[in-house]
Order: sequence, then structure tokens, then C-alpha cells
Amino acid sequence: MQNTKSNKLWGGRFHKETSQLLEEFNASLPFDKRLYKQDILGSKIHAKMLHKCGILTNDEMQSICVGLEQIEQEIQEDRFIFTLSDEDIHMAIEKRLTQIIGEAGKKLHTARSRNDQVALDFRLFVLDCNKTLRSLCLNLIHTLLNIAQDHTKTILPGFTHLQHAQPINFGFLMCAYICMFVRDFERLESSFKRNNYCPLGAAALAGTPYNTDRFYTAKALGFIAPTLNAIDSVSDRDFALDFLYDCSLIAIHVSRLAEELVLWSSYEFKFITLSDAYSTGSSIMPQKKNPDIPELLRGKSGRVFGNLFALLAVMKGLPLAYNKDTQEDKEGVFDTFDTLEISLRILNDLLKTMEIHTNNMLQACKKGHLSATDLADFLVTNCDIPFREAHHITGEAVAYAESLGKDLSELSIEELCRINPKIPKQAHKALDLFASMEARNSYGGTSQQATLIQIQSLQAWLQTAKASMEY
Repeated sequence: MQNTKSNKLWGGRFHKETSQLLEEFNASLPFDKRLYKQDILGSKIHAKMLHKCGILTNDEMQSICVGLEQIEQEIQEDRFIFTLSDEDIHMAIEKRLTQIIGEAGKKLHTARSRNDQVALDFRLFVLDCNKTLRSLCLNLIHTLLNIAQDHTKTILPGFTHLQHAQPINFGFLMCAYICMFVRDFERLESSFKRNNYCPLGAAALAGTPYNTDRFYTAKALGFIAPTLNAIDSVSDRDFALDFLYDCSLIAIHVSRLAEELVLWSSYEFKFITLSDAYSTGSSIMPQKKNPDIPELLRGKSGRVFGNLFALLAVMKGLPLAYNKDTQEDKEGVFDTFDTLEISLRILNDLLKTMEIHTNNMLQACKKGHLSATDLADFLVTNCDIPFREAHHITGEAVAYAESLGKDLSELSIEELCRINPKIPKQAHKALDLFASMEARNSYGGTSQQATLIQIQSLQAWLQTAKASMEY
């Protein structure tokens, strides 16, 4: 039986070519070619470090860097020929580099492994995505703050169990979503700092016998420092899981806001009208204007959660160090980033262009007896009535209003006092919807003053966050 040598860069001990089926099953090149910029940057810095440490000559280092720049241009101009047999972006670039500059290209892989190389490329990519999403969160927060500031006097029903509960202002409601996205930004910021360490130089799993300088490499690539332990460096994907978890929470918050937009844009609510530029119609019903963007935003959260669960399942049983299973780490992260990037962009544009119907919000407050709690509180505070009795009296008032086909807030003084002799005329002022909202002036409450304090605090936070991004 005649054996032939493998033509793989790693194929020295192999005597047969890999099967075509294995080529297709094993290759990550169709998706990890997206990491070409990170791979080329890491390779250039690695070459410079090898030269600094006397492992490469100046000519070799210069030749490698020039060759890598040519490869980057070829890829950007769509002239680079990707071949499935190269397996991944790392081997494809190294093979092409050797074709361009000859033997010097074969020296680039000195003192590193594909294990630490892919850990570096993927980590750089995730950190770049982290910055992009933080910037998009800030844009969204800015837009929501503008809406909040314009609507501190716009009354609408606050809901619990999706039932009318108490009157609040629309700015206060927007501040609630802003607080969610502030936490999202801070989570991304925290995970960025936690994972901003350089794995390059860990080699396969145990470090390298060459006299290298990992601190130089880390600093040149913008990291805080090199990772501490080589075997952890090549097997760690916590940075990707952190990112996917952070993204999952962003997706939850986007989905919750999207659900509100779907409800508010319906004829039953009619609190908002979405711009025609961000709506679609029906193929059969000409009167329809569908909130497809909020619905898609709501639906896309599922795929983001799925990507997190998938990587958790991949990592849960892996022994140290590197295992091929972790090749499954990238596609979910790529998909999650792409999904959230466009979601945050289009949500921001949709919010900027929607029309807010303040009168419809006010009219909705006149349904559901939103001032009932205020009447009970008034009786407790001003009439020395125990809360449970005040609660019962207020329930009688609600039933009486409904018998007249009115909202509690629409009862006259005479009608209110007719319900129970313990209700004084002064209690009528407790039924005013705006007064009800303004009464909730505690820190974090829905009064206009309390809402403006929240807005001012969030505006100050936003300026600090923008400054930290610029730094």
C-alpha cells in the first residue's frame, strides 16, 4: 500500500491526506475568516516581539509585517483565495505569508501555538464588540433621556399585572428603561476590564522555552497585562460567556421595551404612532400598519439567549487544556453581536421618530380608578381611619362610580360624600389624577420633581460614561 505525505502545515507525522468529509467537518475557515484583522494585528506584534527578543532578524520581522499588510489588503479587496483545506484563518494567512515572503514566513509561528493564537484573536474581537455595544447603549440612553425630559408632565396609567394601577408620568417610565440600559453598559464595562488580558505567548498550554516578552506583546496590543496562567489562557472562554450573558440581558431589556411599543401602538392603547419609515403593511389588509420592528426585536432575544446556552453547554465538561469543542465558540458570538448591533441601532431610530399621543395617555388614566389608593391614603392620614377600613370605604366608592358609569376621578364632591358619612368633602382633592402623581414625591418616585432628579442624575452619568469611552 503506497502512502503519501500530508500537505498540511501540521502534517509532518501524517502519511495520508485527510478525507474531503473531514475537511468540511473540521474547518472553521468559513466563519472564522471574520477574525482576519485581529489575526494579522496579533501576528505583526508577535513578529516585533520576536525581533525585540533576538529570535527574528530585523529583515525577517520587516518582511513578515510587509507580507501581512499585503494579505490584509488582499482580503479587504476580496482578492484573497480562501481554501477549505487551510482549515482556519490562522493557517490560511500563514500559508499565504510563506508564499509571499518565503522562508521567513515559516518563522512567524515560533513561540506560539494556534491555541493561544485563536484565544488572542477571539478575545480581541469580543473586546471590540464590547466597545461597539457600549457606544450603542449610550446612544439609546441619550435618546430615551430626551424623551423623558420632554414628558415629565405627560400622565399615563402605570400598570401592574397589565391592569391600571396608579398615574405616573411618561418621563418616569422612560427613566425605568434608561436604568436598565445603564446597568447593561456597566456590565459590559466591567467584563471588558475583567477580560482585558493577553493570552498570546501561552503557546499550546505550558508556555514556551523561547526567551519571549509577553508584557511587551500585551502592552502593544492594548491589554492591561498578559494572562497569568498558560493552561488557563488557552482553554478559557469566560470572556465569550461574559459577553453573551451581557448581551442576553440587553436583549431582555430591548424585548421588554419592544413589547411596550407593540401594545402602545395598538388601537386599544393608541399611546404612540410608529413612523411609516419603521413600519410595514399587510399583503391582504390595506388598512394595516404593523409594528414589525418591535416584534422582531422581541423575537430576536430568543436567538441571543440560545447562543449563551449553547456555549455554556460546550464548555461545561471540557478538561484542560484546549479542546476542539471550543471551535463552536465563535458562530454564536458573531450572531449575537450582529443581532444586537442592528437591534440597538434600529430601536434608537424608531424611538426618535415615533409620535407620542399625550391626550390618549391622559384619557386612559380616567379608566381603572387610578386614584383609589390616594383616597384610601387620605382617609388614613386625615380622618384617623385604619387602613383596612379606608380600603373598604374606597372599594365602596369604586363600586358606586362604576354603577354610574364613571371613573372614580370623575365623581363630584356630592357624589363622593354620599357614599359613606366618614368621607369629608376635602377628600375630593385626593381624586385628582395629577395631584395623585405629584403626591409620589419620594426619592425615585413619579412626581415631576422626583422624575427631574432622576433625569439630572442620569444625564450626569451619561456624560461620565461618554468621557470614559473617549478615554
